[in-house]
Amino acid sequence: MTLTKLKKITLWISGLTAVGIGGMITFAPHSFYASYGIAIGEDPSLLSELRAPGAGLTTLGIMMLLGIWRSALAQLAVAATLIVFLAFPAGRLISLALDGMPSMGIVGALVLEIAIAALCVFAFRKRLSGSPI
Repeated sequence: MTLTKLKKITLWISGLTAVGIGGMITFAPHSFYASYGIAIGEDPSLLSELRAPGAGLTTLGIMMLLGIWRSALAQLAVAATLIVFLAFPAGRLISLALDGMPSMGIVGALVLEIAIAALCVFAFRKRLSGSPI
């Protein structure tokens, strides 16, 4: 499978973002959440619950990046990108409706996620409509 330059750029942005955020959640959760004004404490159960999806996000980000160079992984990379960057802002919007306004750091993350989601929808619009990539 051949990816256009736009699709490769989209996978690059998505992959680096997912690896960066996932890696921070996995390996430096206190620093990551403190940047949003959230103190997570030292509860091993809470840290485990944060690190596990962080590692999942990191892995999906690596998959996004690998799809740029390995055509056999391109479809999986596109699927991972769409799942992550459509689900994250959707979850935040649901939380906004159900829980109220979060910190400005979280709102900033939502804006970034919506921007990446828009890029993904534009770059992979044929995939979303059911056409081959």
